[in-house]
Amino acid sequence: MDSRELRFSRAMVFAVEEINNSSELLPGIQLGYQIYDSCASVPVAVHVAFQLSNGLDPMFHTGDDCTHSGRVVAIVGESGSTPSISMSRIIGSFNIPQVRIFNFLSTEYDVCADELMVQSDALAKLVKHYGWTWIGAVHSDSDYGNNGMASFLDAAHNPLCVSVKWRKIMHCILYRSTATVVVAFVASGDMRILLEELSQEPTPARQWIGSESWVTDPDMLRFSFCSGAIGFGIQQSVIPGLREFLLDLSATEVAASPLLTEFWEDAFSCKLGKSENIHFHGTCVFAQLKKVNFSQNGYDVSFDDNGDPVAVYELVNWQKSETGLIELVTVGHYDASLPIVNYIYLKRKWEVPVSVCTDSCPPGTRKVLQKGKPICCYDCVPCPEDSPDCYPCPKEFWPNANRDTCFLKPVEFLSFSEILGIVLTVFSLIGACLAITTATVFFRHINTPIVRANNSELSFLLLFSLTLCFLCSLTFIGPPSEWSCMLRHTAFGITFVLCISCVLGKTIVVLMAFKATLPGSNVMKWFGPTQQRMTVVSFTFIQVLICTIWLVLSPPFPIKNLTIYKEKVILECDLGSAIGFWGVLGYIGLLAVFCFVLAVLARKLPDNFNEAKLITFSMLIFCAVWIAFIPAYVSSPGKFTVAVEIFAILASSFGLIVCIFAPKCYIILFRPEKNTKKYLMNKNQD
Repeated sequence: MDSRELRFSRAMVFAVEEINNSSELLPGIQLGYQIYDSCASVPVAVHVAFQLSNGLDPMFHTGDDCTHSGRVVAIVGESGSTPSISMSRIIGSFNIPQVRIFNFLSTEYDVCADELMVQSDALAKLVKHYGWTWIGAVHSDSDYGNNGMASFLDAAHNPLCVSVKWRKIMHCILYRSTATVVVAFVASGDMRILLEELSQEPTPARQWIGSESWVTDPDMLRFSFCSGAIGFGIQQSVIPGLREFLLDLSATEVAASPLLTEFWEDAFSCKLGKSENIHFHGTCVFAQLKKVNFSQNGYDVSFDDNGDPVAVYELVNWQKSETGLIELVTVGHYDASLPIVNYIYLKRKWEVPVSVCTDSCPPGTRKVLQKGKPICCYDCVPCPEDSPDCYPCPKEFWPNANRDTCFLKPVEFLSFSEILGIVLTVFSLIGACLAITTATVFFRHINTPIVRANNSELSFLLLFSLTLCFLCSLTFIGPPSEWSCMLRHTAFGITFVLCISCVLGKTIVVLMAFKATLPGSNVMKWFGPTQQRMTVVSFTFIQVLICTIWLVLSPPFPIKNLTIYKEKVILECDLGSAIGFWGVLGYIGLLAVFCFVLAVLARKLPDNFNEAKLITFSMLIFCAVWIAFIPAYVSSPGKFTVAVEIFAILASSFGLIVCIFAPKCYIILFRPEKNTKKYLMNKNQD
């Protein structure tokens, strides 16, 4: 029995006497004890366990429901886990609880599942608390070391990487490993041998993380190269009366107690008690211990449903004093009952090292694992585009050339200030002015034969609709908004249908006028001015209805397109309902084809100035433009989609105004001699 075990044993004697003399702790219960020395030997501990399991000792107290004369109701094990594990495998079969010096064991009497798991979990949380992801792991080749390290690694798991788990390859981990933090789950005796070996040859600086077995052992403090070691120790308690109990003993009391004699002389022996048969009644004791809940000397004592006490440790650190000696300093506490953010709290600063296999990759680089090494070891290589391993910029941001900074993507839309926008705006205004100028010319010559012969009312309505067609192209320029998106497509669709309806009305008038010249024909009364107006209104109303349904069900709306270009944001109008958009275009195309067919039929009618010929050419240009528009619109990216649509509007509008009105204006302004009824009616006159 070493000096620490002797101190613990004497403290337990003091605790038993305190309980027996107290009327509050265990009233009506008297505790007895018998102390054996295992000499820190597993065979001796097993021998004692068998002796206790089969012996009957008259020193055990009798008198209450949970104890019987001579029965072993509980065993207080060693401070070391390995002997206690060996004992638990024997006495566990007889339901005898084993109480450790540090904690009470679980219902299955599994030491590893209790002490080792609690301490391993605390060490794992300590490692995570300081962000150590690359560590060395050293453990004894024993139940204590193997099970403790296994529990530690299981509790730590991700993102922890272990350089090497060591039993006998000390040189590999301590001399060649790049890990600066070493977790040592090693028994005190094994650690002493290890440190003595390391003291023979200088090693790279290491941050030692120790289990309680060795990190709190005062005998270890002589190894100064381990300065800075940190680990968990049993919470130090101040027990009133214990010091006096240990020191103020008479020579008679010391001589009467073999234990006290060994304590004061610091002697070691292996005297085993007598053995006799016995029965066991440990389950009752275990059930009662789980109900324990009291405070003594400012410390709370309680057990959970598994019979485990709340895990409370002191965080101790090996620090050099002013004299140059290593001393054990308490720098913090661990309390498993606290919330996860507070389970480790420091009361004193200490120098925290960094232990990672590879530093975090800087912005603009990504991780590439090193072959044959853990996932914590990697190379940092520049990020390629769209790499899932790299931290992406937000959707509306774009990385710089070094890929370490995100910049706001430029926003692109067809603007009035750019060259393309200026050119299209100029042509739109020119077209509108041209339509207004033509209307002015027609109005000044409204009573001339060429104006009257071509249905002046429909001509003015057509020029008005063409003016709107030119101007509606301006709604496609500028940043899209909710209202502009709805206006641009519906205004374009309605004005073009109004325009085509007027052209269709003029074509029908030409056909009816020819039929009216035939003997006995009175068809013109069926397609007079009133019917012409109704035709235009009816065809236009259908388009208005289509646009209304489109706007009500799924209207166009502005969006930020981030998919066409990776380096910029395109502001554009989403169609909302593609069916609505193509329905509007389809209806315009249907009227244009119908008008073109009628114009072709009327183009050879006997008339020196047959307007059907002009309408045929205008509809041919109109249909050609919009047929070419479809593939160009679908394939054009970004703002060029809008430019293509504006170009189609302008081209078809210019085609109509030039083909239908340019020849008439030429005659009105430059060949007035041909602006006569006789010339118009004479097919062969030049």
